Amino acid sequence: MSQAPNEGQRQPAIVILDFGSQYSELIARRVRETEVFSVVLGYSTSADELRRMAPKGIILSGGPSSVYAEHAPLCDPEIWNLGIPVLGVCYGMQLMVQQLGGRVVAATGKAEYGKAPLEVDDPTDLLTNVDNGSTMWMSHGDSVEALPEGFVRLAHTANTPEAAVANLQRMLYGVQFHPEVVHSTCGMAMIRNFVYHICGCEPDWTTAAFIEEAVKQVRSQVGDKRVLLALSGGVDSSTLAFLLKKAIGDQLTCMFIDQGFMRKGEPEFLMDFFDRKFNIHVEYINARQRFLEKLKDVTDPEQKRKIIGTEFIRVFEEESRRLGPFDYLAQGTLYPDVIESAGTDVDPKTGERVAVKIKSHHNVGGLPKDLQFKLVEPLRKLFKDEVRKVGRSLGLPEEIVRRHPFPGPGLAIRILGEVTAEKLDCLRDADLIVREEVKEAGLYHDIWQAFAVLLPVRSVGVMGDKRTYAWPIVLRCVSSEDGMTADWSRLPYDLMETISNRIVNEVKGVNRVVLDITSKPPGTIEWE
Repeated sequence: MSQAPNEGQRQPAIVILDFGSQYSELIARRVRETEVFSVVLGYSTSADELRRMAPKGIILSGGPSSVYAEHAPLCDPEIWNLGIPVLGVCYGMQLMVQQLGGRVVAATGKAEYGKAPLEVDDPTDLLTNVDNGSTMWMSHGDSVEALPEGFVRLAHTANTPEAAVANLQRMLYGVQFHPEVVHSTCGMAMIRNFVYHICGCEPDWTTAAFIEEAVKQVRSQVGDKRVLLALSGGVDSSTLAFLLKKAIGDQLTCMFIDQGFMRKGEPEFLMDFFDRKFNIHVEYINARQRFLEKLKDVTDPEQKRKIIGTEFIRVFEEESRRLGPFDYLAQGTLYPDVIESAGTDVDPKTGERVAVKIKSHHNVGGLPKDLQFKLVEPLRKLFKDEVRKVGRSLGLPEEIVRRHPFPGPGLAIRILGEVTAEKLDCLRDADLIVREEVKEAGLYHDIWQAFAVLLPVRSVGVMGDKRTYAWPIVLRCVSSEDGMTADWSRLPYDLMETISNRIVNEVKGVNRVVLDITSKPPGTIEWE
């Protein structure tokens, strides 16, 4: 769980206390969409710590527990006496009711899961501009049976008498639904009401403000020391490279380790893009044969990942010593990584985080103990969509900003079974055709990921009156907002036909194309 900001860092205007909800990060993102800075902290954060941070508002997330259960997660009850506005969401509302003298019980009627029309009883304050009958996303099996003293009902649904409640004098609010999800049609109006009108926040969490702060912070942290960045070409590391170039110029060295599993033409594109077009120095390390030899006869996907991660660190160690010395290692750590992070140490002399993992590629394996760097992580406050905005503001072209996610181990985990040079060439050609045709159809930015997978089986085909026995290619295209869940993309039939015809006719060793129509869950986006 994320830790509270240190002295000198921007203090959050809104703090979200996480009680185990799958939507806690989403609440923070929705608040930030109003240009107000928010962070997610553990539910056990003390009232004293919150008083020191002095946020303008607190949001209690939902969670899977029942507030009356023996080991239910509880917040510090002194939070209710801070004089800071509090909004409880689902479990957060129930906890507020329970701790302030009300009563929460298992629903005796119908539990509510999914969409429900909200009947507004008081259209002011929290529910200003929330339409009567608007859809809200419900997810609860417990209900409020009795409100605490001083609380009033703001809204109800057919099955939930106390769907929204408040103690207006103490600025305590609760909702028995999820305003942060897209299914709640007036949810953002409610969040804006809380953030702006109730908490009195100012919209100062802007891209320009972040860049200015980050540049100052990097310059202060690094001084005149050298910084090393492991560049992958993805939006995170690319945005970080542009930000660090703006902050420290030639003190930055980027290292691109070509492990041989990139998409067709990407190593050449990245070197030309950063080194020549934008004058960001990149050290190119050709380690293709080295990685391929390590994967000989390996078929287990987890073993592949570990081998690639371990070898990446060994190459990184050798090359950083050759190019160094470096005092700092830059990583494209994002805020979701911080919330879920573990495995970091703190330098007792400086108080700075010390790297024990390379996150840029695989999240696998640690740096050798004698190769310690202080970390530079200026993106660690940001979500992915915020990184894209920063990248645009720094001049990063759309072809990088909006490119599809690509796994650290690359095509090695899109080839099921053993990875060989022949299979890599085959998959690169097929994958390029998929991306070319999706772009030509104008659908590239409507799809989260579009790629090809090579299966370790062969099937019979007929080409030029001759029998063939070749590999099948799987077409995998999914739509998603954040990659946590995904649905298969309904591509036009003529587009799929064009992709199939081109792959079969142009890619040596392939005679069949199949379509993956599995959502996540139950499947995953990648096949390995």
